[in-house]
Amino acid sequence: MPSVVGLLEQHELTARRRVDALREEADRIQAELVAAEQEWNEWIIARSRVGEVLSPGEENVVGPDVAEEPSDRGEPPALPASSQAAKPKSVVPMWRVGLARSALSMDYQRIVQALADRRRLGQGPLTCQEMASCFGLDPVPSKIEAVRSKAKRLTARGWLAEPAPGRFTLAKAVAGPSGGS
Repeated sequence: MPSVVGLLEQHELTARRRVDALREEADRIQAELVAAEQEWNEWIIARSRVGEVLSPGEENVVGPDVAEEPSDRGEPPALPASSQAAKPKSVVPMWRVGLARSALSMDYQRIVQALADRRRLGQGPLTCQEMASCFGLDPVPSKIEAVRSKAKRLTARGWLAEPAPGRFTLAKAVAGPSGGS
């Protein structure tokens, strides 16, 4: 006749094996979930990029240099009025001395202002996820990717710098004493 302790040990061993098997299965499912979420995020990004390319009202935009060409008389292009912000979906102008932040649409102004505040407080660069949180956006991939797209566009136009991948700060020229405000 088996002892009570022996029966308990046998049941404990069976339960431990079941827990180990379930943990292995959970790890496998977790790895699959991470891969599926990554694929999903890539599709969100792709849809966002295609939406930007195909958005109405931007068919006549050839590139930043076309809007920035000086006139035949050698004069610099006219600066937008500083009393109001550029309209949403407008082209982000190349940064140049004397160009005010108000030349940017409100979304871009928010990014530049957040980074200007960070610089003023002596704090370092921001990630897009941190910016999205600062703006009160949900930390979901689509919102973060929208902020990243804007930050990359501002970087390409000379408003921001990306000292490390995914971390943005004001460009030195913008942050200087005459810095585009």
